Parts: sequence; structure tokens; C-alpha cells
Amino acid sequence: MLPSTRSSARRLPTLVRSLTTDSTTHIPNSPPPPPKTETAKIRPSRLYPRPRPAVKNQRQSLPILPPSFGRNQLLPVSNSTRALLEDIVSSFEAPIRYAFAYGSGVFEQAGYEKQKGKDDGPMLDFVFAVTHTDHWHSINMHQFPGHYPLHARALGSSFVSKVQEFGPGLWFNTFVPMHGVTIKYGVTTVDTLCADLLNWRTLYLAGRMHKPIRIIKDDARVRLTQQVNLTSALRTALLTLPAEFTQRELFAAIAGISYAGDPRMVLPAENRGKVANMVARQEGQFRELYWRLAQGLPGVRWRVDSVAVEQDTSAHARAAHLKKLPEGLLSRVHTRAEGRGPPREADESAYWLRLAGDEQLPSMLHSEMSKIVRYPATVQSLKGVVSAGLTKSTRYAVAKVGKYWKGSSSSASS
Repeated sequence: MLPSTRSSARRLPTLVRSLTTDSTTHIPNSPPPPPKTETAKIRPSRLYPRPRPAVKNQRQSLPILPPSFGRNQLLPVSNSTRALLEDIVSSFEAPIRYAFAYGSGVFEQAGYEKQKGKDDGPMLDFVFAVTHTDHWHSINMHQFPGHYPLHARALGSSFVSKVQEFGPGLWFNTFVPMHGVTIKYGVTTVDTLCADLLNWRTLYLAGRMHKPIRIIKDDARVRLTQQVNLTSALRTALLTLPAEFTQRELFAAIAGISYAGDPRMVLPAENRGKVANMVARQEGQFRELYWRLAQGLPGVRWRVDSVAVEQDTSAHARAAHLKKLPEGLLSRVHTRAEGRGPPREADESAYWLRLAGDEQLPSMLHSEMSKIVRYPATVQSLKGVVSAGLTKSTRYAVAKVGKYWKGSSSSASS
């Protein structure tokens, strides 16, 4: 286990106490659930793990979470979509501890509607978190050899797991036909996932999970660290926003965190209007993720029946958010603050107030988040040639360029 992972594990009991007291108590009536998209009889889920019976003398790695903890993360989808996602994940024989689906194939986005008479919908995107990658890829390569390029099959699962470790720690198999649709799935470890959710080490996985996802297979440790990740995203966005703003502006600030510094947003490799398209069609899901969490933050006023948000922008209130940012971002802010005033050791209280009251803090946060994202996003893009092979990676790049030009033309016409 990596040192950062061990330190993250030691913090988990404290995080449980803070999140279950700060974010789940004294909350007004929660927003009404989104309308059901289908009236068909709901099929019982096969993949959500049921509570396991207690085992005597078994050491608990995590404190027991309240039954309602993290309920904001359980975003509904149509019954047919849920059945399809669960069927796909259950097809894998290799053990998956945590799985989620994301993107326009799961939640609707503007600009991704199917054209009449065509069934070429968007690719379904998945992330699988596993325990031992070498073992997992060995089983999966035996079951689905066609998911891997020829050179990966020849070099074996050890090669795949080594390549996976570079950058943000994922291996993607793309353009995979399953159950009548085309999917892309990334494989990572639970340790890598949780470390990024807590510390924003690369913001690759954490940034993806700032946005609506559909959890298919759940895990208590991931759910806990994801709640920390969502709260961190909310605090960071608040530090970049004025005293009054709309919930759509808040969601755009949150969704934009993972795209800051992403080379695909500079090169013709991604839809420039992706954030706006996502927020426009997924505003209800974003609200479900963040509304309850906002009720537990001091100085934030966001009524259940309102899309307007107000916050206390005093130095004291902003310092409270600043102190609790993920270490991967906060350490960079400390480095930037050196030489801009008395050192932190001289008077820590004055240091935080000065830093929180700095007018350059929003731009400082944007700059440092861009630096966190840039390197791992670049490495992951280059890894695509190795993990997908030349033919599939070229096909994927062409599809992304098409989205880029579509987004550019949409922006020009609006």
C-alpha cells in the first residue's frame, strides 16, 4: 500500500465522524425526488451489495456508516438503463469491488441526442475498481481476449497492470461490443481511487466523480471517500464564486474542475461546450449530489425551493473552506502563498485570514488545479495508444475531434 494510501486509511474514522455530524444533521426537508422515467415494474437489483451478517471476532476496517449515509450518491436512472448496466457488469467473471457508469450514455447531455432513424447512441463508459490488477486482468484476458489489443495479450496481464500504474492509474478497454451496445471500461484499484478522492492526487478519477455517475456495485470505503470528494468540490467551487449566484453557476464551476488543464480542451479533442451541455441536462442530478451537502456547510444559504444560492464571503468563512481543501491542492496553494506575507509559522490564524481574503485566491485555485490535471491527463491520453491499439485509438481520436468541431460550431452559432 502506498504511503499516501496508508495516511488516507488512518483518516477514515475521523472523516466518518465529521461527515455524519456536519452533513447529515439539522438538514431541512430534502428536495423532491426526480420524476420516474419509466412506469414499468422495477426489476430487483442483483448487484447492489446486501448487508452481510456480522462475523464474530472480525476486525472492522471502517466504522459502521449510518443507513442513509451517502444517499445523495445514489442517482436514479430508468429501469431499462439500470438493467442494461447491471447485465454488463455482471458479465465479468473477474471480481469487481466498485463499479460505476457515467457520461452521455447514462445521463442525458445536450448535443448527444440520437438522430431519427439511427441507433448509434453514445458509448457507455464504466470504471471498475478492483483489488489486485494483475490477477483481475489475467482472468479478464482469458474471458474476453478480444477486449485487449494483440500486443497486450502477447505480453500478458503483468504488462497491462504495469502500464495501468502510470499517470492516474487506469487501463481502458474501448470500443467493446457487449449486450448490443458499445462500451468503454477503465480498470483501477480501490486504493488508487480512494487516494485520489481524498487527496486529489491527479484529479482524474476524483474529477470524473464530481459529476453525476450511476453506481452499479457499491463499496463502503469508496462511498465514504466519495462523500469527502464531493464536499471538497463544493468547498472549492464556493471559493471561486461571489456572494450570490445560481445553482447552475455552481454546478458549472464544479464540473469544470476536472477539465482545467486537460490538454483535450486545448487541442481539437473534446467538445468545448461539454460542461455547459452536461449541466443543462443534468441539473437535477447535480442538485441531488450537492444540495444536502451544502446544508452542512457554514454560511451557505440554499433553500429547498430555490435555484439561487448565497454564501458568506468574509475572510473567516472562506478560511473555514480553505483549511479543509484536499492536501494535493492545499499544499500547492501554500507554496504559491510563500513570500506574499508573513510565514504561516509566525501567526497561523492571521495567515489563513490573509490567504482567504486574497483577491487572487480564485485564480490561484484555478491555476493549481490545472497543474494537477495536466500531467496525468496527458499521460492517460498517450496510454490510449498502448491500451487500445493503433486502430481503436485512431477511431477514438476521430470521434473526439468530431465532438470538438460540433461543440465549436454550436458555440459560434449561439
